[in-house]
Amino acid sequence: MRAVQITEFGGPDTLRLAEDVAKPEPAEGQVLIRVTRAGINFADTLARENAYLAKYELPLIPGSEVAGVVEGGERDGRRVAALVGTGGYAEYAVAAADQVVPIPDGVSDGTALAILLQGLTAWHLYRTSAKLGEGESVVVIAAAGGVGTLAVQLAKPFGAGRVIATASTPEKRELALSLGADAAVDPEVDDLAGALREANGGARVDVVLEMTGGRVFDECLKALAPLGRLVTYGLASREGNQVYNGSLMKRSHGVIGFWLMHVLGRPGGVREPLTELFGRVADGSLRVVEGETYGLSEVRRAHEDLQARRTSGKLTLDPAR
Repeated sequence: MRAVQITEFGGPDTLRLAEDVAKPEPAEGQVLIRVTRAGINFADTLARENAYLAKYELPLIPGSEVAGVVEGGERDGRRVAALVGTGGYAEYAVAAADQVVPIPDGVSDGTALAILLQGLTAWHLYRTSAKLGEGESVVVIAAAGGVGTLAVQLAKPFGAGRVIATASTPEKRELALSLGADAAVDPEVDDLAGALREANGGARVDVVLEMTGGRVFDECLKALAPLGRLVTYGLASREGNQVYNGSLMKRSHGVIGFWLMHVLGRPGGVREPLTELFGRVADGSLRVVEGETYGLSEVRRAHEDLQARRTSGKLTLDPAR
C-alpha cells in the first residue's frame, strides 16, 4: 500500500511517500480501515521531530486519526472515524475497536475528523479543564485553527460571556469574528496582555485556551483575572515556559495542562461528548471549517503550510492522491 514513512526524525523533508508498505493486519480487538481521509494535526509536526509528549520509534507512519470504511468483521462496509495513535498517513490503518465511531449520515470525512479530535479537545478544554463558569470571559488563541474554530463557537453555548480570539492575519481574524468571537486580536502586537484586556472592556480575562507557548503563554498569564485559568494544550512555538508558585498564589491563577489521551479511557470522556458535538453539527449550531485537502504526495507541503501558519480549519490527506 501507499503510505508516508519517516525513517529519521527531523523537518518536513523526512516525510517520504513509499509505494510498497505492508498492509497492516488487525489483531484481536482491532478493525482494519480503508482510509479515505487522514487528519493532519499540529502534533504531527512534533511527532515528526520526536518532540511530542509521546515518543516514537522508527520507521514511523505518522497520523493519529482517520476516516474511512471498515473492511471485515461485524462493521464491514461502515463509514467510521477512528483514533489510531500512529499509522494514519496511509491507504489502510488499524484501530482499536473502542476507538472507532460511526460517521453520521450526511457528515463529510473532514467534518467527522474535526469533531473526533479537535472537537473532543475543545469540549474537554471547557468542561474538564477550565470548568468554564456562566458569564466568564474566554480567550481562544489560534482561533482560526482546527481546535480554535470549534472552541470559538462552543464558548457561548457552554456559558461564556465575552469571547476574544487571536489570529495572525486579518483574514483569520475575520473568520473568528464570523464564527462568533466578540473581538479578534493580532497575537504579534507588542503588548498582547494589554490588547486582551482592552478587547475585554479593560477587564482581565477569566479563561485562556492556549496552544502556542513562549511569549504568548506569558502574555496570556499576565492578562488573567484573579481566579482565572490558563489551559495549555499545545506548544506550537517550541518554546517552553516557567511558572512560579508564588506568582500563581499572589494572583490566584490556575495553569492547567491538557492532553486528550488522558480522557479517552475515562467514563463519559468520548462517546457522550461526541454525541453532543455531532448533534450540534446536525442542528447547524456548530460549523466545521474544512481547510485544504492534500494528497499523500503533498504531505511535505502540508506540514510546511501548517507550521508557517498559512492554513485555517481542519486539514486532511487524501490517500488516493
